[in-house]
Amino acid sequence: MSTFVPEGVFPPRRPTTSVNVGGVWLGSDHPIAVQSMTNTPTADVNATVEQIVALVRAGSELVRITVNTEAAAQAVPAIVEELDKRDIRVPIIGDFHFNGHLLLSKYPQCAQSLAKYRINPGNARDERFRMIVEQAVRYEKPVRIGVNGGSLDQQLLTRMMDENRRRARPLPESEIVLEAMVESALQSAALAEECGLSHDRIVLSTKVSGVSELVAVYKRLASRCDYPLHVGLTEAGMGMKGIVASTAGLAVLLAAGIGDTIRVSVTPSPEGDRTEEVRIAQQILQSMGLRAFAPQVISCPGCGRTGSTFFQQMARDIQEYISERLPYWRDSYPGIENLRVAVMGCVVNGPGESKHADIGISLPGISEAPAAPVYADGRLMATLRGEGIVADFKRILEEYVARRYGKQVSRSE
Repeated sequence: MSTFVPEGVFPPRRPTTSVNVGGVWLGSDHPIAVQSMTNTPTADVNATVEQIVALVRAGSELVRITVNTEAAAQAVPAIVEELDKRDIRVPIIGDFHFNGHLLLSKYPQCAQSLAKYRINPGNARDERFRMIVEQAVRYEKPVRIGVNGGSLDQQLLTRMMDENRRRARPLPESEIVLEAMVESALQSAALAEECGLSHDRIVLSTKVSGVSELVAVYKRLASRCDYPLHVGLTEAGMGMKGIVASTAGLAVLLAAGIGDTIRVSVTPSPEGDRTEEVRIAQQILQSMGLRAFAPQVISCPGCGRTGSTFFQQMARDIQEYISERLPYWRDSYPGIENLRVAVMGCVVNGPGESKHADIGISLPGISEAPAAPVYADGRLMATLRGEGIVADFKRILEEYVARRYGKQVSRSE
């Protein structure tokens, strides 16, 4: 795991048991894993495979699929087989609700093909829950017990509400809901272990759609168990609202050391790109310095000193250039994901930020000399002028990447 967090900025992650999900380890000191979910009909093998491939190529490390019908259960082995043919190695997680106990029992190939089962104890209670866990034990599969605020076990909630009303000083109902979610997760985990599922095959989640409630419920859950936790808003919303809400909730929890696998559940626009949720999750982790996935471009917002949109256009051009070159760079230059590039618009912060980045350029603002100094590893290495600044900087950037990260290849050899 790549990390560049100054010591002491964040507390260490909470100690947890390690859980192996189809070769991806969750918990303990393992990297926080990015997870996603398909929105294709699972029975449509081709469409589901294509979306899984896209999610994996975007960086998803675990992919969940809905298994809600007999046709979906029958399609699971074919999906996994086709992914193997394409050399796509990713754990496929089956999402079960009301009839999972029947589907797993009737279709053993489905039960065997999946890397993990997800159970919502609000929708699969008592004997249904036991039957799913028994299949997990039989096929040696881990389980995520995923409690959702919108489908909480109503019998448990009603009992806890009644107990609260009998108190001399009843707590707010919102507090009881959060406590019921934690109790549902912990009681279900205990029941799973009673059914024979080992402690190191259990992951928990308590997902809600409100940021403050998300933080509160996960802090409560984290303080009362050592299971790895899957975190994320369950219905984040669309567009900017979904991105901001997900970032706000996840950032607080991750900064507190809570979270072993995350998903950003943004609603895609019609015909939108499902992989957006993967890129958002990666950016949250990278912005916090918890993992590194791709080079980062640092650029200023512009002000009255910049006077034109040239530096904005250049920042976009450099970002697009890095995205285009990244597949090749990843294969050729280990560690390239840690690269930091600055494209700044004037002399106020430009030279300083460029020096602090691995490589950066400070463009001239209004009334400044028509020259753009380029800094690499904190030192002035060139000064660019004229209409070819963008092309010249791309050439310098390419040379810098080869020089700095190419050395890592020779050392490993």
